[in-house]
Amino acid sequence: MKNRLAHLVCLAGLMVCAGLVCATPAVAAPEASKIARRWQLDIEFHDLERVSVTLPGDNKPTAYWFMLYTVTNNTGEDIEFYPTFDLVTSTLQVIPAGEAVSPTVYDILRERYSKLYPFFRDPIRVHGKLLQGEDHARTSVAVFRDFDPKADSVTVYIAGLSGEFAKAANPMFDPKKPESSDNPRFFPLRKTLAVTYDIPGDEVTRAASTPIRRLREWIMR
Repeated sequence: MKNRLAHLVCLAGLMVCAGLVCATPAVAAPEASKIARRWQLDIEFHDLERVSVTLPGDNKPTAYWFMLYTVTNNTGEDIEFYPTFDLVTSTLQVIPAGEAVSPTVYDILRERYSKLYPFFRDPIRVHGKLLQGEDHARTSVAVFRDFDPKADSVTVYIAGLSGEFAKAANPMFDPKKPESSDNPRFFPLRKTLAVTYDIPGDEVTRAASTPIRRLREWIMR
């Protein structure tokens, strides 16, 4: 049941991002407010990069993608900060940050950026109450395992930056069955930052290419 619900939530999220979720063909998906209606954290990030790491015991390097970021709380109140980062490819592969990522990767990135970010934290240590002001800003990194080589673009979805919520109709809801966690009528949506990149080159040359940022926008996902 949990796997099916996760699949439904993922599908609904992708359809909302494409503007396809609706109760009827005439009802559009909820849109994120352009002016924050609730608390909203400030984020600065380095664009998506690729890194190759030879893990202990391996003879050849493994590719990962990462996004360094700093979050600052200028909301006027302390905020419980629990971010999530998902990378979705143009081939609809969904990769959560941290999934199948060796701790060695974080060690290497921490060392590489130690001078630029002396207070760099591992992702798990970013979680928790975020106090107000630049002195309490937190810097960390979202790391993703390598994705489908056929993908020509990817979008990184960053949730946990806003207190704005909405709901969308479940396009797979079966009215003939009781409403339940396995058959929800609606999905909760959070205001989420979406950052889309084009991935130049083909399957062979992609390792040497640099992702090109195409779009940064707030959506409900």
